[in-house]
Amino acid sequence: MYLAKRYATKLLLASSLPLLILTVAVVARSQETTQAKPAQPTASQTPTPTPTQTPNQKQKLGVELDDRTGIITNTDLITLTVTVTDTYGRYVSGLSKSAFSVFDDKQPQEITFFSDDDSPVSVGVIFDVSGSMSGDKVKRARDALSKFIQTSHDSDEYFLIAFNSRAQLLLDKTRDGDSVLNKLTFVDTKSQTALYDACYLGVEKVQRGSHPKRALLLISDGQDNDSRYTFNELRKLLKESDVVLYAIGILSGNDAGSSLGMEGQGVLDELSGVSGGKAFFPHSAAEMDDIFEQIALELRHQYSIGYRPEAFQNDGKWHRVKVKVQPPRGLPRLFVRFKEGYYATPGAR
Repeated sequence: MYLAKRYATKLLLASSLPLLILTVAVVARSQETTQAKPAQPTASQTPTPTPTQTPNQKQKLGVELDDRTGIITNTDLITLTVTVTDTYGRYVSGLSKSAFSVFDDKQPQEITFFSDDDSPVSVGVIFDVSGSMSGDKVKRARDALSKFIQTSHDSDEYFLIAFNSRAQLLLDKTRDGDSVLNKLTFVDTKSQTALYDACYLGVEKVQRGSHPKRALLLISDGQDNDSRYTFNELRKLLKESDVVLYAIGILSGNDAGSSLGMEGQGVLDELSGVSGGKAFFPHSAAEMDDIFEQIALELRHQYSIGYRPEAFQNDGKWHRVKVKVQPPRGLPRLFVRFKEGYYATPGAR
């Protein structure tokens, strides 16, 4: 009897073994699948989409780029580049934030950002190689440009645009100043002039530069007869952007008194003025060298001031800005130069 029961037990175990092995395998396979496939979150646990999910989402967070101009948008921070000089035209550095007062539409503002660091600049060099710049004008300007590069910050980056009948980008974002000079050796002159197109391209390029501080260096006689952009369109772009334009009018003896020469000077004065920059009209090679060096020094001795207007609205209106400086005790009267306003639009300010 005992042997019969023992035999029956062995027989039952033998017959159950395949089923047991199969059950273990199924359970193991189910555990692997559960580990490989993460659990689906509940409605309350659904994660918030991250900025890296789609290119559009990524661009809409933080800063944005305007497709028309490449201008950085999205902030109500108004930034100003301010140059301070004394009665002799010498640059004044070392002033504190308390020395400055900012007014937006005559309302005093709290300065929330202030810097007087010698920071690098993204510089767009716009060089006129049209027929009106024939003779030794191009060579004189190129030689003077070397003074600018020698005096500039070591980390400045350059964009080089030459223009005659059309604007052409010759160098895109380089820190090699010598390459800028070498590239200008091989340009040809033509009679047509597309100055406004070249400046428009320059604004777009430096807005995509590596540095928050941006400037254009326009070397021309100010004449334009072949641009698809108009003077008013370029003027409006400069008022909307945060790019400071410096113009060097290369005029010969006959240009200064002619109607074309006077018109060119007016164009350069207006474009540089609305941007917060300045136009220069050297009369000799030595004076031109000094002017290029002076512009480089100015870029290295400027103040950056920022504020957020109360109840700011993107209403598209022009807002006038005034900056005043109170000199420390013992210093004479100081002079400030800055961009005198901004459009309250989604564009950069």
